[in-house]
Amino acid sequence: MISNDDNSVPKGLKIAGAWSWRLIALFGAIAVFIFLFIQVKIAAIPFLIAILITALVTPLSNWLQRHRWPKGIAVVTSLVALVVVIGGLLFVAIQQIVRAFPDLKKRGFESFESLKTFLSGEPFNISANDINNIGSSLVQAVQDNSGLITTGISSVGLTAAHVFAGVFLVIFAVIFMLLDGKNVWKWTTRLFPKEAQSTIDGAGKASWVTLTNFVKSQVAVAGVDAVGIGLGAFLLQIPLAIPIAAIVFLGSFVPVVGAVVTGSLAVIIALIFNGWVVALIMLGVVLLVQLLEGHILQPFLIGKAVKIHPLAIVFAVAIGSIIAGIPGALFAVPFVAVLNTMVGYIRGNQKAIALAKQHPKV
Repeated sequence: MISNDDNSVPKGLKIAGAWSWRLIALFGAIAVFIFLFIQVKIAAIPFLIAILITALVTPLSNWLQRHRWPKGIAVVTSLVALVVVIGGLLFVAIQQIVRAFPDLKKRGFESFESLKTFLSGEPFNISANDINNIGSSLVQAVQDNSGLITTGISSVGLTAAHVFAGVFLVIFAVIFMLLDGKNVWKWTTRLFPKEAQSTIDGAGKASWVTLTNFVKSQVAVAGVDAVGIGLGAFLLQIPLAIPIAAIVFLGSFVPVVGAVVTGSLAVIIALIFNGWVVALIMLGVVLLVQLLEGHILQPFLIGKAVKIHPLAIVFAVAIGSIIAGIPGALFAVPFVAVLNTMVGYIRGNQKAIALAKQHPKV
C-alpha cells in the first residue's frame, strides 16, 4: 500500500511540486493576458502607445508646470513639441525620398542590369534568358495569386479606418492621462481589494518611474544610433543620409534589432548608388554602431534604467516579436521592465510587513 504519510514524499519533490503549480498558474495567467491582448489589439495597442507617449511627454509637461505654466497649456505645448519633432523628421525624410526617387529608380535599373551581367559570367554562367525566365515566373506567381492581392487591397480601407481610429484613441488617452492621470490611477487601484490597494499603488508608482526612465534612455539610444549611421552615410556620400538617420531614429525604439534592420536600408542604397565597396564599409558602420549600442548603451543606459540584463532584453524582444510582431517587439522590454519592478516592489513590501509583525513597535 502507498503510505499517506506526508513524510514519505521527499522534501525536494515537495518544493518542486509547490513551485510547479505556482509556475503553471503564473504562465496560465500570462497566456490569458496575451490571448485577451490579441483579441482587443485594435484598442490595446493604441492604449499602450499612449502610455509610452505619456511617459515621454510627462517630464517636459512637469518642467513647464514647475515654471508656473498652467497645466492645460503645459500639456498642449508638450504634445505640440512632440508632434513638431516627429512630423519634422518625417517631412524632411519623405521630401528627400520623393526628390531622389527618379534617380533611385534609374540607378536601381542600372544595378539590376549590372547584376545580370555579373551573373552571366564566371563562375555562375547564368544566361540572360534564365534570369528573364525567373522574372516571368515571379510575374506568373503574382497573377496566380491575384485573388489574394485583390483581397489585400480591399482590406486597405478597413486597415486605414483602424489606423485613424487608433490615432484618435492615442490622442484621447494621452490628453486624459496627462491632465488627470493621478485620478485615473486612483480609480484603478480602487478596483483591487482594500487591503491590497496600498501595495498596488506603490508598485504602480515605482513602475511608472521605471517606464519613464526607459523611454528617456531609449530616446538617447535612438539618437546615438541615428547620428552614428546617418553620419556614416553622409561621410561616405551615400544619398538620402538624412532620411536614413530619421528612419533609424524611429526604428531604434525597438531595442537591439531596430537599428540593424533600419540601418540595412543604408547598405542597400549604398550598394545601388556607390558600389559594393562602399556598401561593405557602410555595413561595417552599422555593425559598429550596433556594437556600441549592445556593449555600452544598452548595459549602461537601458539596463540601468530598467534593471534588466541585456540578454533578457534580447529574449524579450524576440519573444514579443514572435507573439505579436512589431507591436510585440516594441512593447516587450517596457512590459518586462514594469513587471519586474512591480514584482520586486511587492516582494519587498511583503518582507517589510513580515518584519513589522515580527518586531512590532512598543
